[in-house]
Amino acid sequence: MTDKAADLAGPGIGNYADLEKVLPDDYESLLTPRETMQALFAAKSYIEENLCKELNLMMVQVPLIVDSLSGVNDMLDRDGSRSPVGFHISNDHGKNPIDAQVVQAATKWKRMALAQFGMEVGEGICTDMKAVRKDYFLDHDHSAYVDQWDWERVVSPEQRNLQFLTDIVKRIWGVLVGAEQHVQDMYPQLNTPKYPNLPEELTFLHAEEILDMYPDLPRKQRETRIVQQYPAIFIYGIGWPLKDGYPHEMRAADYDDWITETTSASGEPTHGLNGDILVWNPVTRRRHELTSMGVRVTKETLVTQLAMSGQLDFLELPYHQAIMNDEIPLSIGGGIGQSRTYMMLLKKAHLGEVSVTVWPKILKDMCAKKGIHVLE
Repeated sequence: MTDKAADLAGPGIGNYADLEKVLPDDYESLLTPRETMQALFAAKSYIEENLCKELNLMMVQVPLIVDSLSGVNDMLDRDGSRSPVGFHISNDHGKNPIDAQVVQAATKWKRMALAQFGMEVGEGICTDMKAVRKDYFLDHDHSAYVDQWDWERVVSPEQRNLQFLTDIVKRIWGVLVGAEQHVQDMYPQLNTPKYPNLPEELTFLHAEEILDMYPDLPRKQRETRIVQQYPAIFIYGIGWPLKDGYPHEMRAADYDDWITETTSASGEPTHGLNGDILVWNPVTRRRHELTSMGVRVTKETLVTQLAMSGQLDFLELPYHQAIMNDEIPLSIGGGIGQSRTYMMLLKKAHLGEVSVTVWPKILKDMCAKKGIHVLE
């Protein structure tokens, strides 16, 4: 059995020998690089427009860099394994300097921004977020460059429940399925039995239920098994320790609420008001995460989660103080991976076909041998 603890935060494949086995040998892109860009931007426009309609959001600007003392950068996991790129801005001959960080995601900034833009219950924002995550292993669906539709919406206390979360997830899924049809109307060759389309509906399961199905498997292997059975799934409850003593995955303690008690569809006691959408990728023949989202912490759940994570010192930071002092609203939010989504919609084998970033020579050579055109 693969070590469960080692599987909690690791995002994907860990070496290039394994990656070479994962990249398909029978791959041929259904679109030229030019057609890919045309379809990609058509999908981008469709998703942004319809995501805003479905969730009542408005597009806003989003930072690429933030003050390191603000506490708004996303640490991604709570084990400190992924740290942001930081740099010093001397400014004014060193008289008024700033220590800055490149964002890893806009997760916490968005909640602050809801107040800045005067959002009321039922209203929210969506961003075209760009980020750098330097600690990823660079494989077929992880890169140092990250692009997401980071969105956030104000909720009432009564909406902090699984039913409301589920409704939001279904609305997002409907947008992604609609985007797939939109690009296939432009390029009918994308509709092929070799690479089946996204299913019309998601399957919803709690992480505890999946653990019950595969109790001896670590997290990524459980996900791989379940998406082969259900090719599109939303997994509830990511962050709380499950029956085997491990969380389904490490999740930061200061945005998603993964501690609130809930009840599964089968009536079992569970925890967490968050989750991920995963799909089966028929091109890479692997699990493929598209989005992570959740109802955000209250000041009470924030303190409890920080205590569980040994991070109570975070409460001194401006973002955390804003939550404790009720200066920012209750909310729900998430991040939809743009390039990950384009991979699925356009039936691509590698992120490098839909985004331009840095890749090691070993990976570029590997892709070239397998007929995968990595953009330079």
